[in-house]
Amino acid sequence: MSLHFEALQWLQLLLHYASLSLLAVGGAISLVPDMHRYLVLEQHWLTEAQFNASIAIAQAAPGPNVLFVGLMGWNVGLNAAGNTGLSAHAATLGLLGMATTMLGMLVPSTVLTWLATRWAARYQQHRAIRAFKQGMAPLVIGLLLATAWTLGSASGDPRHDGALWALSAVAALLVWRTRIHLLWLLAAGALLGALGWV
Repeated sequence: MSLHFEALQWLQLLLHYASLSLLAVGGAISLVPDMHRYLVLEQHWLTEAQFNASIAIAQAAPGPNVLFVGLMGWNVGLNAAGNTGLSAHAATLGLLGMATTMLGMLVPSTVLTWLATRWAARYQQHRAIRAFKQGMAPLVIGLLLATAWTLGSASGDPRHDGALWALSAVAALLVWRTRIHLLWLLAAGALLGALGWV
């Protein structure tokens, strides 16, 4: 796939990701359908295979979940260079694509969070702020339970789901009742998974 990218197209890519950034309430992964619509179906800047590979590679790699956004930008840049191999020109455009998508995804939501946190800290005694915080608690608990449900059903095999649920319950109890660092619990879960117990 070969594209001819001009400054306006880089700006369009940046602005699209900036607008998505403000919608990423469930994390960047919740925005995948719109990214697909824009990058693959409308602009034809990525192929289906490149789009899917960007998500699969980033999900398999250690690190933050948002890395797939950078990989999509990298692939857009490589396509803009003609995708003829990793020349200096292709690497430069790949890095430009990665920087464009990551800045678009991270900067607006970071600035909004920073400003909202400062404002809420300044007016923390206001009734509306206290009500908002109390109202958010059930939402956060619900999202955590939804995550536990998703992870507890991840095996796809009901015979293994019981072990995952038990591990989730033990981890929740340990977090609630002890001061064990979360990294130890993650390491224990990784070890149990590597041994095939869950």
